[in-house]
Order: sequence, then structure tokens, then C-alpha cells
Amino acid sequence: MSSRERAASTADGRGVRGGRPAGGTVQLLGNEMATQFRRRRTWAMLGALALIPILIAIAIRLVGGSNPGRGPAFLDQIAGNGLFVGLAAMTVAIPLFLPLTVSVASGDAIAGEAGHGTLRYLLLAPAGRVRLLVVKYLFAAAFCIAGTLTVVVVGSLAGWALFPVGPVTLLSGAQVSVGEGLIRLLAIAAYVSVSLLGLSAIGLFFSTLTTVPIGAMAATAILAVTAQIVGAIPQLEALHPWLFTDRWLEFADLLRSPMVWDSFAGNAVLQAGYVLVFGGAAIARFVTKDVLS
Repeated sequence: MSSRERAASTADGRGVRGGRPAGGTVQLLGNEMATQFRRRRTWAMLGALALIPILIAIAIRLVGGSNPGRGPAFLDQIAGNGLFVGLAAMTVAIPLFLPLTVSVASGDAIAGEAGHGTLRYLLLAPAGRVRLLVVKYLFAAAFCIAGTLTVVVVGSLAGWALFPVGPVTLLSGAQVSVGEGLIRLLAIAAYVSVSLLGLSAIGLFFSTLTTVPIGAMAATAILAVTAQIVGAIPQLEALHPWLFTDRWLEFADLLRSPMVWDSFAGNAVLQAGYVLVFGGAAIARFVTKDVLS
């Protein structure tokens, strides 16, 4: 079988059969999710994220708690309550590791298909370009959820295995049960997942600009780091509210009693703005792009 035939066969299994839509957007999305979550690279990235809470838990178990105020947030509280492993791991993963993996997932969306020569076959269905972009973005969003849940769930399990687990003392000083503490951890995972949606749209846009996946991935990751650097410079304070990274670490309101949802709502609005702008730019670019591979 020639390389062109293999490419056509690959595309055929991902939603195009004989040049006709294979069940519409829902089936195309199902094929995309199944294909991407079967890839070794996807599981390797999730495995790397899972190592963060595991390493933190083992280090604290072997060495002991850190001095208060030193190290990542919540690190000094792990020895007293294992549920804080997930929180500490999340604060470690947000600045670099989660953006890096999301950059790979979104940056590869279109450029990866073009690089493998399968993009043209995926577009055989009528009006397939916008639909394909939507499906690719939905996978990137699903990966955001999978990544944050991996950090929180593995962190909770590691903390449960290595440390005592009990009522959680919130930032407001109140204590909640273990069950409510786990619910708040899931709420934080949802907050961080929403935080990464804007970056996913940026990565999708970069992915429409090139046929080299590594270029789109690198550009997305570099932009995420650059935005955080700009956000740390006081002289550029006027720009901070417009940065997609500005509210990434503002999930502390979910650790108060009662929970305050203002930061969650503000973050969602900010990310929605980036999704609309860069999603629209991706569509404008992709629908006019001359696809040769």
C-alpha cells in the first residue's frame, strides 16, 4: 500500500468514507476522541502530569514538610493532610507543565494532519473545514480536562496513600469534611481547565498557519511563558487584565467558606474572549487556506 493510500485509509477511519460525511459532527468527534486518546503521546503527556503529584508526595514523605512560606503553595500542609498534595501539584503544574502539554495537543491539531498528509482527505466531506476545526478544538478542550483531573486525582490518591487524611482547613479558617474537600478539588480542576481554553484556541490558530507541528507547539508554549513573564512585571500592569494567563492562579476563592465564584466567572469571560478571537482567526485562516497535503 502506498503512502497516499495509507493516508486515505487513516482519514477514512476518522470520519470520511468514500468522500461523504460518516455520521456527521458527532461521529467525527467520537472518531477524533478515540483516535487521540489511543495515541501513545497523549498517554505519555498524561503520565508526565501524573508524576508531578507522585514526586511531590514521595519527596515530602521522605524528607518531611517544608518550612512555612517556602516552596509552592500548600506544600507545607501536605504532611498534615494528604489532600493538599493535589493542590500543591496543581500550583506546580499550572505555570509550565499544563500549558506545555496543552500546547502540544492544540498545536498539533491541524499542522499534524498536514504534516502526515491526511488533512486533504479529512476535508473531502462538504463544508468540512469549520466542522473539522470545531472537532479539533473540542479534543484540545477535552485534553485540558483530562490533564487537570489527572493532577488532582493522582494527587489525592498519592496523598491518601502516604499521609493522614482528614477535614480540610480552608483559607478562611473554617473546616470542611473530606467529601467537601474533594468536591472543592474538583471545582479547582474545573477552574484550571477553563483557564487553559484560551491557550487551546491560540494553539489551534497557530496550527492553521503551518504544516510543521513542532512550530505551532513551540509558538504556543512560548506565548504562554511570555504572557506569564509580562504578568510578573509591575511596569506593565495595564496589560495584565488582558493576558489570558492573568487569572490562572486565582482559584483561592474556591477554598473559602462560602465559596466565592467571582474569580471563576471573570476567568471564564476572559478565556471566552480569547476563544472567540483566536477561534475566529483560525476559521478565517483555515477556510481560505490552500490545502496541498
